[in-house]
Amino acid sequence: MTYADLYRAIDSLSEEIIGRSEEIEDARRLPADLAAKLAEAGCFNIIKPAELGGMELPPAQMMEVIAKLSEANASVGWCVMIGATSTLAGAYLDANAAREIYAKPRDIHGGVFAPMGKAEDRGDHYLLTGQWQWGSGSANCAWLGGGAMIVKDGELQRHESGAPIHRMMLFPAREAEFVDTWHVAGLKGTGSGDFKVAALRVPKAHSVSFLSDSPRITAPLYKFPLFGLLAVGVASVTLGNAKGALAETKSLLKAKRTTGGARSQSQRATVQTEIARASAALSAAEALLAKAIDTAWQEAIGCDPITTDARAELRLACAHMAEVAADVCKAVYTLGGGSAVYLSNDLQRRFRDAHVATQHIMVAPATYELAGRVLLGEDVDTAML
Repeated sequence: MTYADLYRAIDSLSEEIIGRSEEIEDARRLPADLAAKLAEAGCFNIIKPAELGGMELPPAQMMEVIAKLSEANASVGWCVMIGATSTLAGAYLDANAAREIYAKPRDIHGGVFAPMGKAEDRGDHYLLTGQWQWGSGSANCAWLGGGAMIVKDGELQRHESGAPIHRMMLFPAREAEFVDTWHVAGLKGTGSGDFKVAALRVPKAHSVSFLSDSPRITAPLYKFPLFGLLAVGVASVTLGNAKGALAETKSLLKAKRTTGGARSQSQRATVQTEIARASAALSAAEALLAKAIDTAWQEAIGCDPITTDARAELRLACAHMAEVAADVCKAVYTLGGGSAVYLSNDLQRRFRDAHVATQHIMVAPATYELAGRVLLGEDVDTAML
């Protein structure tokens, strides 16, 4: 499949996604049949290694795909973003384990990096117990991953630096129990509830550390900062969601009449000013994000490691995009007036989705502090850059 083929497939699905937005919201998860259609189109394979049947798209094209889906519905874009980035472990694992987990083209993957579990070292395997929050799209997954602290003989294992050792444990989704905790304000259709396992045997070959392991596959995509790539995914959802909100608002304002008048809202000077400001702000944030992605990508395709400056610029651009996109959705929600408060109105859903997305750790306000330390030449822990 080519990138053009994928984009055409997304175009053909967009109308259905838009038409099913209320259904997705009410279900609080991505419907299984729609997830299957997205998988059939190849949406979850966009950054999976080519040797495992993936497309191995560069980050700029990954951004375009996720933003396009999010323009139709942010929850759909979010689930694809999580499913796509969850295949990155295939570049780290032993080739046989990678094929076992990732080789089926229509399988969907998910997981939670945060080490909310405990994995007891039993020699050739771990015994995993834990409960993980934020399991976006997990109900449609074939495989899941959960971060876990490593324990041996009752003691927490640590690196030489003293930091606890934790690894991502990968296991079939059928082994997990799903807990319905996803009762939230925004991104309601992502099904980001909890999942848990108890005393589950996980072969050591089915575990990975994104902090201490090195990719087995040395293609430029896997030299790209992994957490930067995840941040790009989150930012792409916010970008597409804001673009969709702007498009819907323009149509609404042309049709909506001023109180007691014959003019449309779109003919009011104040409305025109607000739309222009919002459009300019979003375009500027998109340009900054594109520039940061390109800078890091050009370094990734070179011989040297990606610089700390490029990594910091990427994370800063992603956080800025999420913030600006939320501001844009707030502005157009306000322009929507009283009609925007109804649950059936897309603008309030876009508003809620935008502000929930800003809470993700990859684009949260603390990212500004991290980037600021780099900009000021202060010492910084680059592990999460």
